[in-house]
Amino acid sequence: MMTLPEPGLTTLFLEFSRRTLLDEYWPRLRKCVESLADEQVWWRPNEASNSIGNLILHLNGNVRQWLVSSFNRLDDARNRPAEFSERQWIPASTILEKLGRTMRDTSEVLTRLTEADLLTTFEIQGYTVTGLGAVYHVVEHFGMHYGQILFITKLLRGENLGFYSELDETGRLR
Repeated sequence: MMTLPEPGLTTLFLEFSRRTLLDEYWPRLRKCVESLADEQVWWRPNEASNSIGNLILHLNGNVRQWLVSSFNRLDDARNRPAEFSERQWIPASTILEKLGRTMRDTSEVLTRLTEADLLTTFEIQGYTVTGLGAVYHVVEHFGMHYGQILFITKLLRGENLGFYSELDETGRLR
């Protein structure tokens, strides 16, 4: 019986990053937002806090800048302050569609990256980072804001979102 070679660190890192962003965080974030009215998506408890709408615009800008534009060698057209200053109620479906396009582009990028890409140095948002650092930054940053969106959704809906229903009462897979 022939055994296949073990995947290398690059493959494991990229597969984990892709799976976390695209198969876990993004579908759950989308499900949260789709469960809310537009007024809830743009609700904020105070002016020092972000709405879900602002967080989605921010995630779109961050992922597009750090992964899509950087690895595709595109001009950086991001306006980060505008992501936070938006106060018009853009329909949730519109901003989800925009982030969805970015996530599809991200999937294409993560699917084709190589070890050389991860070792390449980039200037992103004034920071000098490796490709590996850029991917890690996006996964970590997306996770942080995804958690905020989950919290706001639970706060507004007052119910469990059911994302871990496959676990038993001990917290283990059934």
